[in-house]
Amino acid sequence: MRYLLILIISYSYLLSNAHIFVYHRFADNTHKSTNTSIEGLEKQFNYFKRNNYKVVPLQNIIDKINNNQIVPDNWIALTIDDAYKSFYTSALKIFRKYNYPFTLYVYVQASTQKFSDFMTWSQIKESSQYGTIGLHSYAHPHLTHASNKEIYNDTKKAYDTFIRKMGYAPKTYAYPYGEYDTRVQNQLTLFNFDAILNQSTGSITKKSNTQNLYRSALVGQVDIKQKLRYKTLEVQWIEPLSFPKDGILRNIKAKVDPKYKKLKLYISGEGWRDIQVNNGIINLKLNIYLKKARTRLMLGTDIFTISNNIIVKYKRKTNVK
Repeated sequence: MRYLLILIISYSYLLSNAHIFVYHRFADNTHKSTNTSIEGLEKQFNYFKRNNYKVVPLQNIIDKINNNQIVPDNWIALTIDDAYKSFYTSALKIFRKYNYPFTLYVYVQASTQKFSDFMTWSQIKESSQYGTIGLHSYAHPHLTHASNKEIYNDTKKAYDTFIRKMGYAPKTYAYPYGEYDTRVQNQLTLFNFDAILNQSTGSITKKSNTQNLYRSALVGQVDIKQKLRYKTLEVQWIEPLSFPKDGILRNIKAKVDPKYKKLKLYISGEGWRDIQVNNGIINLKLNIYLKKARTRLMLGTDIFTISNNIIVKYKRKTNVK
């Protein structure tokens, strides 16, 4: 019995999944799709407290991954994109009340040019007493539509401005709109960020890629219990790795643990379907015209244990040096 208990505990730790969440606006009903009410925020924070979740600095999760250590299942990191003024005026006091750390990602141009809806650098510096400040680009472009040179120049301008304003270099970066691909990722790695974060639903394990960390959005009407159910399915995606030029998805190829005989596949605009797995290999022939320029492909044992593959249609040539 003791051996069985140890085995069960060990197995649960092997499957440990932490979560990173992202917020945008707070107490701002004019932008409901990106808003979190203060009542909703406190409800989530109270849920974390009651259910023994531990809100930790993002860097703690990064360090665990880099050291190939188990990331505790009850760990949560909280992030805020764009540095909207509503974080400073409405939400910061709630984070302080619960003593929850956060990482605030700055849309540099908006704060530098004092756009009315965004925090000033003085407010950002004040907020840094209670959390960490990260980089969210200079001009908030769709990076997947930009050339390599444009990606580099935007990041360099944001990076240098951040150093001038904050007095130190940013350690982490969050993709504008959560959009990325391998080419974008390769450009950003030139800046040696400790981590780069997307905005794809999922979870974090010790095998997570620190240059492509999953975050789930907590905006609008949120069922926090559902968000915390997401787990990571280990998948090696082979095809597609980019948006097909003619917009037609013909093949899906991937490798998974051979123990799986059936999985579920999700395609944006198409929904879920059941698929067969043969000796750990998925080789599915399709002929689907992709309806969305930003298409999410997911493989899962169910709709909560998943792996994401996001492909984005280019709106212009991206081979400019």
